[in-house]
This record gives sequence, C-alpha cells and structure tokens, in this order.
Amino acid sequence: MLNYRLDLEQFVEFMQGRKLSAWEQVGVTEVRAYLAELTDLGLARTTILRKIASLRSFFKYLTLQGLVEHNPLLHLHSPKRQKKLPQFLYVREIEELLKFEDASPKGLRDRAILEVLYGTGMRVSELTGLNLDDLDLDRGYLRVYGKGARERITFLGKKGGKALSDYLRKGRPFFLSRRLEADEGAVFLNKNGTRLSARSIRRLLDNYVRKAALDKKISPHTLRHSFATHLLEGGADLRAVQEMLGHVNISTTQIYTHLERDKIKKTYNQAHPRA
Repeated sequence: MLNYRLDLEQFVEFMQGRKLSAWEQVGVTEVRAYLAELTDLGLARTTILRKIASLRSFFKYLTLQGLVEHNPLLHLHSPKRQKKLPQFLYVREIEELLKFEDASPKGLRDRAILEVLYGTGMRVSELTGLNLDDLDLDRGYLRVYGKGARERITFLGKKGGKALSDYLRKGRPFFLSRRLEADEGAVFLNKNGTRLSARSIRRLLDNYVRKAALDKKISPHTLRHSFATHLLEGGADLRAVQEMLGHVNISTTQIYTHLERDKIKKTYNQAHPRA
C-alpha cells in the first residue's frame, strides 16, 4: 500500500512538471513520456512495471467513478519483464562437488542423485518421481515425466550410469530393507525405505555444497542450468538441448545462449588489442 501511494505521488510530481492540473489531461503521450523518464532515471524494470501497475489500477478506479472518460493505460503495452540469467556452476566446481568418496549406502545414493541431476538436466521433481521401470541403464536411457505429465527420454553418461548402478546394487537394498511401508518401485529412497522428497534432496545438496566449500547459493535447478550451459559450450545444438530439458518452447532454452554470448564477449575483451 505504501509503494502504491509513493508511485502515485511520483506521477503527480511528473504532472506538475508538465503543467497538468487534472487527471483527464493525462493521455497515452503523457504516460509514455513518464515511462521514458523512469527509464532515464535508471530504475529497474521490475520497479517500472510496478509503477505501471499502480497507475493502471488508479486510472481504472477513476474511470469507474466517472472522474475521467478514458483510461490512458488501457491499451498501453508494458515493457517485458527482464529475464534473469540462470546461475550455473563451472566444470571445475562440478568436479569439486562430486569429488567426495563415500561407499556407505547413503553416500552411494547421494552421489547417484547428484550425478543424475547434472548428467541428465532433469528437474528435482522429475528425479523424485523416477521408478525402476523408467530406467534402461544398458543403453543409458531414462524415461522422465515432466511438466504436464509430458514424457521424454533423457540420457545418462558413463559416470552417471556407474554411480546409479552402484547405488541400485549396493545402496538401495539397504534402504529397502528398512522400509516401514512398501515403496519398491521408487528409485531413490529415504532412511525409512520410502520415496525421497524434493526437500530432502535440497538438504543433501546443501550439505555437499558446504563440504566442497563452494561460495554460491546452489539449488538442484543450478545443476540443471549447468547441464544446459556445459552442453552448449561443448557445441551441442540448441534444439537438442531443448529436447533434453523438456522445454515446450525454444525461447525458454534460448536464455542459455546469453550465457554463451557473455563468455564470447569476455574472450573478445581479453584478447582483442583494441578492446
């Protein structure tokens, strides 16, 4: 409510600067000039979008009350919300994260989880939903059910495949033997032998991030971003990465090309004699 009032007060100051004394004097031209002024001030796009929303609501109220005849923001197109570039880990950071050695059932399970998240780029919800019937480790295939129950096939490399096989042979039977209720189909099990939750995976990732002394805020989705970034850096086709990530629209995958352009620009600045 405070932001709403401040947004309107700022617009009133703009009106006064333009010698506008009544709300009905405000048209699309004035609103666009106001947005240009906000942009010149260097305000964040999210702040500008909020101010537009405040004005839109206020003029809707004035229109409903009959205080103005037309709403100047009715057909105004708001600037697109700026997409944040996804955070990812460098290859050396991934290696640090996966460097731990632990042959206990828990260690085997945790390594398999991290290897599968990074090796396939799947979402944490997709990983927790994995069943034994979804695995074809001989061919390195995993069947994944993504958003909207859309099914796709993803791939797992040799290191990830070995970690998952080791867990299934040496680690999972231990968790299954401690089950309170049967959950024999789930791939990843907790200490009670039931399906591991997304929250538990986030906690175990936090633990290994601390052990690896990585000074970053990392989530399971960071491993997904790293998967896509490293594939593109290695020369993978954008459409192939789209398929592996399970994105419906290529525009969702294209955000990773910004990361690649940033890397190229950095290389240019470091190497070109006139940069």
